[in-house]
Amino acid sequence: MEGMLVIISGPSGSGKGTVVKELDPARGYAVSISVTTRKPRPGEVDGKDYFFISEDMFIDMREQNELLEHFAYVGNYYGTPKPYVEEQIAKGKIVVLEIEVNGALQVKEKFPEAVLVFLMPPTFTELERRLISRGTEDAITIEDRLKKSLEEVPLIDKYDYLVINEKVPDAVQKIDAITHAERLRPKRNKQIINDFASSQVKMNFYKL
Repeated sequence: MEGMLVIISGPSGSGKGTVVKELDPARGYAVSISVTTRKPRPGEVDGKDYFFISEDMFIDMREQNELLEHFAYVGNYYGTPKPYVEEQIAKGKIVVLEIEVNGALQVKEKFPEAVLVFLMPPTFTELERRLISRGTEDAITIEDRLKKSLEEVPLIDKYDYLVINEKVPDAVQKIDAITHAERLRPKRNKQIINDFASSQVKMNFYKL
């Protein structure tokens, strides 16, 4: 079965990271790890949550065309290393990218078959509550993130699916349902279809 690329976006505080961590590798998921120039939050591990690098290193990767996409978000740079994504898709994996909206649309241009999923909390008030309770940013940064979330709303129509993250297990189950349905699309099963079609040779043999 062919691999595929699934992009999960959503405002900061929507729970993207938590949901992505719950996607079971036994179901074929391979999560791509992004590079970023921002500082690690409490509990984040370099090489697991992100590759935390300097701005100079990021610029060098960008100039060497080593990033599938890249963008700036609230004063920091983020990007997706290209080789890992391509290798995992070739192995038939469901490669998951957790990236911002503009980055997702960049990737969609390069990979038209990519599946875009937008994750959001049930209400704006809940988003604000989550950002404040996280306790990792000052009031100005939280305000910037809330403004950014409203700017992303008009772009949701460019996504294939919308998942409301009220409870993490339910959101994970919905994403599982999406990837399962996408894997049943004929365009992702061309080899099976071609093998079936080749049986015409056997039919001709029976007529002899």
